[in-house]
Amino acid sequence: MSARLLTGLPVAKKLRADTARNIKELAGTGVVPKLAVVLATDNESTAWYVRSIVRQAAEAAVHCDVVDLGADAGQWQLQEALEALALDHTVHGIILQTPLPAGVDAAVLAALIPVHKDIDGANPESLGRLAAGLPAYAATTAQAAVEVLEHYQVPLAGEHVTVIGRSMVVGKPLAQLLLARDATVTTCHSRTRDLASHTKASSVVVVAAGRAGLLTGADLNEDSVVVDVGTNVDEAGRLIGDVHADSVLPVAKALSPVPGGVGTVTTSLLMLRTSQAALESLVASAQPA
Repeated sequence: MSARLLTGLPVAKKLRADTARNIKELAGTGVVPKLAVVLATDNESTAWYVRSIVRQAAEAAVHCDVVDLGADAGQWQLQEALEALALDHTVHGIILQTPLPAGVDAAVLAALIPVHKDIDGANPESLGRLAAGLPAYAATTAQAAVEVLEHYQVPLAGEHVTVIGRSMVVGKPLAQLLLARDATVTTCHSRTRDLASHTKASSVVVVAAGRAGLLTGADLNEDSVVVDVGTNVDEAGRLIGDVHADSVLPVAKALSPVPGGVGTVTTSLLMLRTSQAALESLVASAQPA
């Protein structure tokens, strides 16, 4: 037996098709969806990710501006840039790219992104609205994990799902997304005792802890569906996840791998959200004052 691979490319293709439909709907209005990426780092892996956003934006006919403030940018420079973008009616989506320079207050900066433009789910208000069942964009990687599970028709309602990781980027918003789909959710983290007792009892396990090899085949049962959201680099410079794939593949029912899984979906989701935000902005502007 070998686990079924839940790859991200078919999911990304569907999201791109949805984006294309939104772009077509906007074509006659003169509105071009616009995404702004605020950048303040010289981290090469971040630069690679931003280049991939720019490339996919061009393919999707979404205008993308990269506001590169430099690795030595301070709190006020970042704040002024975000405040200007928040007021710019031609900008429909804003991403505050991490990592940020040392000494800046990331929470204060993220709170400056209006919820309706917060396509990456960075503003704490977005997470609060998510928890309350109100409209908001969830953190993109968390949403991408759910998109993969739903695309492959993995049952969630009534199922026990374990999420390993409690970050604002994945773990916490993912738990809310799963609860909204009637899953029974357990959130595990670095202080959790006997992790395997939780994962073995779960039909779905999503791991996003940033620790290579954290989850092994011994931690799972034969019906486990595993989604790997981890991003680590091994000694050979290769991208690997949090799952020890060699031991998990012979045991689990299915695995969304790294690379080729959730990460493939995230940039496509950002384009879709930017086009959705543009449509929503158009509808809002047509409403009587």
